[in-house]
Amino acid sequence: MIIAGIPANNEEKTIAKVILLTKKHVDKIILCDDGSKDMTADIAESLGVEVIKHEERLGKGCALRTLFSRALELNPDIVVILDSDGQHDPDQIPMLVKPIIEGKADMVVGSRYAHGAVTDIPLYRRAGLGLINWLNRKTSKSQVKDTQSGFRAYSLKALKTVSSHESNGYGVEAEQLAIAAGSGLRIAEVPISVKYKGLAKTSKKRPERQSFEIIGSILRLVVEERPLVFLGIPGVVCLAIGSLFGLLMLQYYSLERRIITNIALASVAFILIGIFTLFTAITLYAIVRLTQKTSRL
Repeated sequence: MIIAGIPANNEEKTIAKVILLTKKHVDKIILCDDGSKDMTADIAESLGVEVIKHEERLGKGCALRTLFSRALELNPDIVVILDSDGQHDPDQIPMLVKPIIEGKADMVVGSRYAHGAVTDIPLYRRAGLGLINWLNRKTSKSQVKDTQSGFRAYSLKALKTVSSHESNGYGVEAEQLAIAAGSGLRIAEVPISVKYKGLAKTSKKRPERQSFEIIGSILRLVVEERPLVFLGIPGVVCLAIGSLFGLLMLQYYSLERRIITNIALASVAFILIGIFTLFTAITLYAIVRLTQKTSRL
C-alpha cells in the first residue's frame, strides 16, 4: 500500500488539483491541515481525503510528525510526501517510489539538482539553497544534493526511523536526512520537475527567516552529534585566551604594582566561558553516548 501525505496551510486554490493528480498513483491520501483559515480542509474532505486538523499553525515539522504518526498506524509499504501548493508534480510519484519498490533504497529524495531535473527556481532562492545544501553535506553523513526538497518517499523502515525528528519548522528536511544517514539507511535521489512561476506563494515565511531556521536546525544537529568538536575546541580556545590575559595581567602587576581592570575582566570572562563551554560539551557527549548505548539494547 502506498500512502501520500500532504502538509497544507491555506492552499484552497491548489489543493484540489494536487489531490486529484495524486489519487491516480496512491492507495490513500492523508492531509494535515496545519491551522488553515480558508477552505483547504473542506475541499480535501469533499474529495474523500482523510484530514487531520491542527487548530493553529504549528509548523511543517509538526505537520509531518502528525502525518507520519497516522501513516504508521496503517502499516504502509511506502509513504510519499509532497507539497500542497502545486510545486511538485504528482505524476512523478511512480518515478519517486521506483527505487524503493526495486529494493535499491529506503528513502528517496526528489532532487532539483540531479541530472535531468527541470526547474525555474529563482536565482536568489537557488543561491540560498546552494549554501544550505553545502552546509548540510559538510556537517552530516548525507551526500544528498537537494537537502531541502519536500518531495520524498519512505519505506516503512525509513518512516519508522525518521519519524523521530524533533524540528517543528522548515529544518525538518535537514534533520530527516541526518537521522537517515546516521542510521545507515540507503538514500537515493531522482530528478524531478519543480515549478515556481505562476504559484501564488512557495513559502509561508520570508526567505531569510526560513534560511536562518534551517541553518539553525543544521547547527543544532551538528552540536548534538559532535559536541566535543564544536563546543569542546572553542572551550579550550577560550581557556587559552583567558590564561594569556591572566599572564599579561600578572606581568603588568609585577612591573607596575597595579591591576589593569580591563585585562583582568577579560581574563575572568574568557576563562568562565571556556569552563562553561567545556562542561556543556562533556555533558552533551555523555548524553549522546548514553543514548546510543540505550538504543542498541
